[in-house]
Amino acid sequence: MSERIVPRTFKGTRDFLPPEMMERERIGTILRGIFRRYGFAPLETPAIEYLDVLLGKYGDEADRLIFRLAYKDAATAALRYDLTVPLARVISQYPQIPRPFKRYQIQPVWRAETPQLRQGRFREFYQCDVDVIGSSSILADAEIVAVTEEALSALGFERFRIRINHRKILAGIVEAAGLGPEWDLPVCRAIDKLDKIGHEGVAEELVRAGVSEEARARLATILEMRGEARAVLAAVEPSLAATASGPAGVAEMRRLLGELDALGVDGGHIAFDLYLSRGLDYYTGPIFESVLPDYPHIGSLTGGGRYDRLIGLFTGDPVPATGTTIGLDRIMTALEQSGGLQKAGSPTVCLVTQFEEATLPAALALATRLRRAGVPTEVYYDPDRLKKQFAYADKRAIPFVAVLGPDEAAAGKVTLKTMETGEQQLLDQDQAVATLVGALRPGAGAPQT
Repeated sequence: MSERIVPRTFKGTRDFLPPEMMERERIGTILRGIFRRYGFAPLETPAIEYLDVLLGKYGDEADRLIFRLAYKDAATAALRYDLTVPLARVISQYPQIPRPFKRYQIQPVWRAETPQLRQGRFREFYQCDVDVIGSSSILADAEIVAVTEEALSALGFERFRIRINHRKILAGIVEAAGLGPEWDLPVCRAIDKLDKIGHEGVAEELVRAGVSEEARARLATILEMRGEARAVLAAVEPSLAATASGPAGVAEMRRLLGELDALGVDGGHIAFDLYLSRGLDYYTGPIFESVLPDYPHIGSLTGGGRYDRLIGLFTGDPVPATGTTIGLDRIMTALEQSGGLQKAGSPTVCLVTQFEEATLPAALALATRLRRAGVPTEVYYDPDRLKKQFAYADKRAIPFVAVLGPDEAAAGKVTLKTMETGEQQLLDQDQAVATLVGALRPGAGAPQT
C-alpha cells in the first residue's frame, strides 16, 4: 500500500465550501448587475501569461511578486499578477474591438507574497475589474468612481471613503518641491506606503531614495493639506501654478468632482487625499482607492485610476484607459469582520420527502413541478423516517419540507412544513407550488448572470 497523502492546501490559498461560495456568488451577482447597468461587458483571459507580457509594467517591487511557473526553464510563463496588464494585451491583440471598450472581468490572480489573513491578503485571490478603454474623457473616470460607490453601498457598507487624487497633481507637487521629473515615481512609491509605515517611515523611504531635507520639508508642507476636496484644490493650486503638470491636474480634478456630483455620487463618500499615489508605475491621471475608516487594518477594498500609456507598450501608440479593481477577498474579509456577511445555508428551498418506493414517482413529479417553477428542490434519496429527513433539512438550512406520504399522494395533496416555525399545512399541490414560488428568497432559483 502506498504512503498516505496528507491533505493540505498550498500556503496562501484556500478552499471555499458551499456556505462561503454561496455568499461569494451573491456578491458576484450584485457586482455583475451593477457593471452591466453601466454598459460594461464581460471578458475572461487565461491564468497563464508569457513572462515578458507581465514584467516591466508594475514597477520593480511588484515585479518581484509575479508568480513564475516552473515550466521548462522557468523563464517563459507566469500566473497573472492582475487583470489590467492582460486587458492591455487583449486590446493590442484584437484591434477590431470597438472603442470605447467597456469591460468587466471577475477572475483570480496570483502574487508571491506573504499571506496576511487578517487583512484579507492571499497568494491567490479574486479581482473584480471594470475598465474603459479608448476614451480620454474625465466622465469615464467619474463613471468608474460612481460604479465603486454604488457597489460598496449595494454590498452593505455605509461608512466608507473613496480617496481620490491625480498623478499630474503629484508630479506638480514633486516639481514644486524642487525635484525633477525623474523623482516622480520614487516619491509616489514612498508616500504610497503611508498607511503601512506611517509618516516617519515615509520620511525614511525618501531619505533612502536620496531626497534632500529641504525637498522633504516642501513635500510635507503641501501633502499635509487636508479638508473638503474643493478647498484643498484651492489651497494647493498656487503652489502648482508654475509647474508643468499641476494646473492640468487641478483642472481635471475639478471636472471630476463636478461630474461625480452630476452622477449623484454621495460627496460624503469622497475624500481628496494628496498622499494617495497608487504605487504602480503605469498610472497617469486620476487615481482612486476606497477604505473603511473603522477597519483601517484591512487596507483598500478597491483601487485604480487612469493609465494612458500602458496599452501603448503593446500597441506602439498611446491608448487612453481608466478603471478600478474591487477586491472580492478584501470585501469578504471586511464583511466578516463588520458582521455584514449573510448566513448562507443551502441553495435548496424545498426538500421533498420519500416514504417508500410506491410514493417515489409522486415525489419526483412534485420535485419536477417545483424545479420548473423556479424553486430549487431536492428529493431525499432513500425512504427513511420523517424525523431523519427533517433533521437533514434542518442541518442543511433548507427552509421548507414537502411531506408526500401515501395518503397525500393519493389525494393530490402535500403537507408543507416551514422549518423555522414548525408550522405544517395540508395543501393542494397547486397551492404548495404557488406558496413556495411566493416564498423564494431574493435571487433564489434565478439564473446566475
